[in-house]
Amino acid sequence: MTTTRTLREKAGSEPITMLTAYDAPTAAIVDEADIDAILVGDSMGNAVLGYETTLPVTLDEVASRTAAVARATDDALVVADMPFLSFGVDDADSVENAGRLLKESDADAVKLESGPHTVELTRRLADLGIPVMAHLGLTPQHVNQLGYQRQGTDRDAAERIVELAREHEEAGAFSLVLEHVPSNLARQVTEALDIPTIGIGAGPDTDGQVLVITDVLGLDDSSPPFSKQFADVRSEMKRAVEAYRDEVESGEFPADEHSHVESDVEDLY
Repeated sequence: MTTTRTLREKAGSEPITMLTAYDAPTAAIVDEADIDAILVGDSMGNAVLGYETTLPVTLDEVASRTAAVARATDDALVVADMPFLSFGVDDADSVENAGRLLKESDADAVKLESGPHTVELTRRLADLGIPVMAHLGLTPQHVNQLGYQRQGTDRDAAERIVELAREHEEAGAFSLVLEHVPSNLARQVTEALDIPTIGIGAGPDTDGQVLVITDVLGLDDSSPPFSKQFADVRSEMKRAVEAYRDEVESGEFPADEHSHVESDVEDLY
């Protein structure tokens, strides 16, 4: 069973695997595939809830889906994303919201889209026994400020990411997601930290990798340039749905083997 401690022990020695999941059936498959960690990301907004961004995702939605994932997971570390405005506004509310995801939804840790404003919150949560995964680089909750462009592309911005990474490690974060940053920056951040880095669009030199499950399965029409489709599940689902429609319309389904006849209920009227 993966814990925050065993994940930290993999830093620099064994590649870490993480995928998102937002429901029990998907989580069970990911867990059975021996993925180290499952992120119940606020990427559910774009991936499965039909939103254009992650901003509308609510704490209740994350809590419900985290609980579903946790119920279906035996070995993977379950990390719940803190959605927009569930943290950073009021310290007491931030702590309560993070604690809810552990107490009520059975998450093992929470993830914070990080910045200067989350250093002390990370310290507070870690002190209370709430493990924190930090997240630097492209932070989708800041889409209205940053867009979806690659981050850390000039020296000042890159140095700030390195500094914030060190500050969050010192504050008690057990790992760090680096999203859509130059691979040479991700390599230097990884070298600067003792905690593991997990990249998404950050090159091959982080301690691990994470992708959105719908991108991996090929469920979307398109994927980010830093992602990869490992299957074409969308086409297979479409084929199955069309086959179902055709058999219902033709009367082929349901066949005799899909039905049951009970003699005691003959001749009712």
